[in-house]
Amino acid sequence: MSKIEMTKKHLITCSVILVLVIISRLNIFSTDPVYPVKYIAHTPSKLLFSLPAEAAEEAFSFADEALPVNDKKVDFKLKKSIAKHGYKNIQSNVLHSKADKMFPIIEPILKAYGIPEDFKYIPLVESGLKGGTSPKGARGVWQFMPGTARTYGLRVNKSKDERLNLRKSTIAACKYIKELYGEFNSWTLAAAAYNNGSVKLERAIHKQNEDNYFRMTLNRETGSYVYKIIAMKEIISNPAKYGYKNFYSYMQKPTPFLGLYNN
Repeated sequence: MSKIEMTKKHLITCSVILVLVIISRLNIFSTDPVYPVKYIAHTPSKLLFSLPAEAAEEAFSFADEALPVNDKKVDFKLKKSIAKHGYKNIQSNVLHSKADKMFPIIEPILKAYGIPEDFKYIPLVESGLKGGTSPKGARGVWQFMPGTARTYGLRVNKSKDERLNLRKSTIAACKYIKELYGEFNSWTLAAAAYNNGSVKLERAIHKQNEDNYFRMTLNRETGSYVYKIIAMKEIISNPAKYGYKNFYSYMQKPTPFLGLYNN
């Protein structure tokens, strides 16, 4: 082989090596690092219900977080919950009667604490048609356990149980709900945590790597909890639509004709 041919071969080899080095460096700096799944930090997903309620195709929402009714599973669960609380199944106006007594007290307290008004429906879901004390010891319309009640400023002892005081228990509930919202940054998740506890909900979020309540797999009670609240809101706001008749609610009170009182 001539000296010229050897030189050409050497130059070609060097050129190939140089190109490979350049490509390698480009790949190093243009490719995102890949980590094992267990080291990937939990990043909140974009919530389906994060859009304003006005942007939703349907009117169903909770605390201005629109409900994704375009999802067949969600739509089915909501319709089922609404049907369960319709007059056909309840056969009384007890829900509207409770709302009339509780809402005028609850609403201004929620507003004072910056809690969305939709949380006023939680006592209707919690105390339901019966109220009283649960088998686990929760009591009052907000169904506080003794320990939780004391944590948020309520007196619970043999001589006094402030869980039965609507005004004081609502203030305690607002403090608790505000704390839950601060932890989950979602009113929907705050409502779910009110039912299931923040520890269990946080564990479920990390285990499923999902922070969308409507996509999560939760226990039967918590998995239907927000649907019950939305159904209660719909039933109380549109009673005639769901078979309720002969009711009188402050929510539908007509504005009095002042001329009648001026004579």
